Amino acid sequence: MALRHLMSPLDLSVEETNRLLDLAVDIEHNRDKYAHRCDGKKIATLFYEPSTRTRLSFEAAMMNLGGKALGFHDASTSSVSKGETVADTIRLVSCYADICAMRHPKEGAPLVASMYSTIPVINAGDGGHQHPTQTLTDMLTIRSLKGRLENLTIGLCGDLKFGRTVHSLIESMSRYKNIRFVLISPEELRVPSYVTEEMKEKGIPYKEVIALNEETMKDLDVLYMTRVQKERFFNEEDYVRMKDFYILDAAKMAVAPKDMIVMHPLPRVNEIAPEVDKDPRAAYFKQVQYGVYARMALILTLLGLDKEDK
Repeated sequence: MALRHLMSPLDLSVEETNRLLDLAVDIEHNRDKYAHRCDGKKIATLFYEPSTRTRLSFEAAMMNLGGKALGFHDASTSSVSKGETVADTIRLVSCYADICAMRHPKEGAPLVASMYSTIPVINAGDGGHQHPTQTLTDMLTIRSLKGRLENLTIGLCGDLKFGRTVHSLIESMSRYKNIRFVLISPEELRVPSYVTEEMKEKGIPYKEVIALNEETMKDLDVLYMTRVQKERFFNEEDYVRMKDFYILDAAKMAVAPKDMIVMHPLPRVNEIAPEVDKDPRAAYFKQVQYGVYARMALILTLLGLDKEDK
């Protein structure tokens, strides 16, 4: 089998994405069938910046498949602190593991790793650029809870400038029929122009608004909230000014569509009030569970173990 990596959700065709999501659904409903599919396999999780959900999700995914996990969750505890390059790190990790998930604050670092790796490399988030496995998680969540990936109006709210989950989701969902976006952000945190230019070229309808209110939400099938990311700001003053720009609370949910689902890549800070958690439309903790199934399906696919006879 040819070595394959995942740097962007667009590395998978629409057909491949649909097959992977089908596999994730089968895993959800038939856990025992996949419990030993990765016996003897190991995943290396190389996380150069903090993470809870993504790292543990990858490790849980491999363990659920019968495999094992190794790696580091803090670059300061690895040889990176001694000056080791990404290229050298992945060379040695290729000797220890069968597949690797890498998160790095620098855009393109996982791509560099893939050029020197002899095992599949998964981009687990590179700066403000891409987060393909979160996108697969988001798509699985939407398909499972809304029953489709077409004919949807998706509202994206908060930090749309630095939000890598937002950029990846827009690119992936734009490949499906009749998708519309409502981009809700302060002017300082709008979606980068290269993203909107791509939407224009593809004829994807979208509008940019500032307010999160009944008028904005009335036609939404999905509201995707994001936090303002302190680690992406160059100064504290700008972060403090932006961090509480949007707060989704019970009052706003009261005027939202009855069948709208609320998603969030997590962690949240103040942008979703805890009172929303008990609303049946709150899907962000379900999203976490779907993330495990999506990553299990991806691991199997990249290792060539996704077929029944394997």
